[in-house]
Amino acid sequence: MSNFSPQISTETVTEMKYGEREIQEGQLITFPNPRIGRRYNIEIILPEFTCKCPFSGYPDFATIYLSYIPNEKVVELKALKLYINSYRDRYISHEESANQILDDFVAACDPLEVTVKTDFTPRGNVHTVVEVKHVK
Repeated sequence: MSNFSPQISTETVTEMKYGEREIQEGQLITFPNPRIGRRYNIEIILPEFTCKCPFSGYPDFATIYLSYIPNEKVVELKALKLYINSYRDRYISHEESANQILDDFVAACDPLEVTVKTDFTPRGNVHTVVEVKHVK
C-alpha cells in the first residue's frame, strides 16, 4: 500500500495562462495564396465552437463549417482556431455569431467566395443552423 497522497493547491491563481493570452490576443492572420488565379475551395470544420446565450447566459455549442475560395490571401489555421476560441465567453446569438465570423473573415482574407455555416447543438428541443454567404 502506498502512502502517496497528491497535493492539492487551494491557492487562487489570478495569472492568465498562456493559452488564454493567445486566445485574447487572437486575430485572423493570413498569408499569400500560393495559387493566385486558380479557383479552388478550402473547407474547414471547427467542431468545438462555444459562446454564451445573450439572454440566459447558458453555454451554446456548435460546429462551424467554413468554406471559401481564396483570392490573394489564405487564413492561417492556428490563428483561426484562436479567433474562434475567443467566442467562448462572449454573449452572442446564434445569428450574430455566424454573421460576425463572416464579416471578420471577409475583412481579413477578402475571399472570392465564403460560406459560414454554424450548426448549434440542440438545446431545449431546438436545433439551429445559420448559414451566411459572401460573394465578391
